[in-house]
Amino acid sequence: MYVPAHFSESNPEVLHALIMEHPFGTLVTSGKSGLDANHIPFRLITGDGTPDTLQAHVARANPLWQDVADGDEVLAIFRAGDAYISPTWYPSKHEHHKQVPTWNYVVVHAHGRIRIRDDEKFVRGLVAQLTRTHEASEPTPWKMGDAPADYLEGLLAAIVGLEIEITRLVGKRKLSQNKEERDIRGAAETLRARDSHEIGDAMLACAQQKQE
Repeated sequence: MYVPAHFSESNPEVLHALIMEHPFGTLVTSGKSGLDANHIPFRLITGDGTPDTLQAHVARANPLWQDVADGDEVLAIFRAGDAYISPTWYPSKHEHHKQVPTWNYVVVHAHGRIRIRDDEKFVRGLVAQLTRTHEASEPTPWKMGDAPADYLEGLLAAIVGLEIEITRLVGKRKLSQNKEERDIRGAAETLRARDSHEIGDAMLACAQQKQE
């Protein structure tokens, strides 16, 4: 990924937070059948003294887990928002007209090596963790024990676990940092007025930092 210096995000804590806030990623592999991309939710494990790790699962019917080998290099992409930016939203455009359209976005690329985890204990633990995380905000969180045991056993047998040891994280936050503070703020306020708060709020934070 091309990352100009002014758009680079290298703080591991920020990158980890972005992944955990946007865990539905795109896993890109290059196996025996060539390039492939799968869209799946991930669990990030970090801070336990071992290399940062991503965990996920796919359907047993998905050829991914047989197409790659343990140790193969893979790429997981996490998108943390995007928005079209019109030049008319920049105050300076109305003075000198030297502005053009662009697209702002925040993304994290996690490079790593994959390992297939085709064992029931791993899959069960992963599903339990994912469930606890994503059900936490529900008034009555669903838990695995709510489903009949034989029904759950059948479903768990139909999925295969994946584990990716992260070797490199690359972050890009393209939020008009190369513009004047007033232009960043003008575009951000327009986005927020149109209910595009994720990128709008991030741009406002950049404008504040530039002002300081």
